[in-house]
Amino acid sequence: MTLTITQITPDELDDFIRVPFGLYADLPHWIPPLMQERRDALKVGGTPFMKRADTAMWIAHRAGRPVGRISAQIDPVSQEKTPGVGHFGLLAAENDASVFDLLLSTAEEWLRGRGMTRVLGPMNLSINEECGLLVDGFDTPPMMMMPYDPPYLAPHFAARGYTKAKDLLAYLIDTTTELPEAARRIVERPLPDNVKIRPLDTADYAGEVRRLVAIFNDAWADNWGFIPFDAAEIDLMAKEMRPLIDKRLVWFAEVDGAAAAFVVCLPNLNEAIADLDGSLLPLGWAKLLWRIKVKGLTTGRVPLMGVRREMTGTLLGGILPFLLIDRLRRAVRETRMRRIEMSWVLDDNRPMRTLAEAMCGPAYKTYRLFERDLA
Repeated sequence: MTLTITQITPDELDDFIRVPFGLYADLPHWIPPLMQERRDALKVGGTPFMKRADTAMWIAHRAGRPVGRISAQIDPVSQEKTPGVGHFGLLAAENDASVFDLLLSTAEEWLRGRGMTRVLGPMNLSINEECGLLVDGFDTPPMMMMPYDPPYLAPHFAARGYTKAKDLLAYLIDTTTELPEAARRIVERPLPDNVKIRPLDTADYAGEVRRLVAIFNDAWADNWGFIPFDAAEIDLMAKEMRPLIDKRLVWFAEVDGAAAAFVVCLPNLNEAIADLDGSLLPLGWAKLLWRIKVKGLTTGRVPLMGVRREMTGTLLGGILPFLLIDRLRRAVRETRMRRIEMSWVLDDNRPMRTLAEAMCGPAYKTYRLFERDLA
C-alpha cells in the first residue's frame, strides 16, 4: 500500500494531534493529552515559541490511515547558542521502518533546506518543554510534561544513523519513607543565621514567579542546551501554573534576605486526565477540578529547581538543594501525594545526579536525545 506524507495546514492541527490516539491507544501507560491544551500549544502564534520559531508538521498515511507524525522547528533563540542545529519532535509512529524513514527524512530535508547542518531531537517543541524519547522505564505512566513512547521506537534511530546526544534522567521520591542516612545528616544541620527557608508568598505571586525564573535563568545559564525564559514566556508560565500552585509545594531559600534558590512541585496533571480521552467535555472540567482541588492527587513532579551560580562550589550552595527538597518532602506529607518525580537531570550533570541519587536512589526513567549530521 502506498505510503504518503503531507505537511499539515492550520485547519488540520486536530488531525495531527490525534495521530498517537490511534497508534498508542493499546499501550497501558500512554496518557492521551488534553486536546485543548495541545491546540493552544501548537497553533500558529499560540505561544511565544510558536510566534518566534519556524515550524512545520507532517502526517504520514497508508491507505488513508494515519501511521505517523513529526514536526521540525528552528528556534532563533536556540540558533544564537547552537547555530546550524535544527530540531525535530512530536514524533509518533507505528513499528514500521519505512514509516520511520519517511518521517525523519522529511523533517531532515526541511531543516537542510533552511541551512541546518545538524538535527537534534525529539523536542516537543523546545528544550523547555517535553524532551527526549523514553528508552528505559516503560512500566509506569509519564508525569506531566514528560513523554511516553513505545519501546520499539529507539532502535529505529540507530538504524537511521542517529547517535545519542544526551540522556535525561528522572528520579522518584517516595515521601512515605525516611531519607537515606547521608542526606538526613545534611538536612538536620542547624541553619546558618543568614539563611531562611520559606514557602511561596501567594500575595505576591507575580513577584515570586519573577524571582524563581531569575534564579532559574541564572542557575542553568551554562547548562547544555539551555534556553532562558523570556518575558513573554514568564507571563505564560505564571498564568498556566497558577491553577496548579499549592503554596506548600513551592519553597525559596533566602540568603541575607535575597532569594538564592527555589524548588517547585506541581501536582501530576497526567494522573487527573488519564481517563478523559483528551476531552474536557461534557464533564471533564468538573472531574479535573474535583480531582486536583478536592480529592487531591497522589503524584507530583518537580519541573523547576535552581541555585544561583554565585553559590556554585560553596558549602552552602551544596546544602541548599537538600534543605529545599527536605522541606518539600515534609510539606507533601500534608497532602495525598506519595511519589514525586524530579526530572529531568542531564546524565553528565554530576552535581545534580549526586543530589538526586542521595535523596531518591537510582534513576527510574531515562529519556534520550538523538542527533546526526545533515551533510
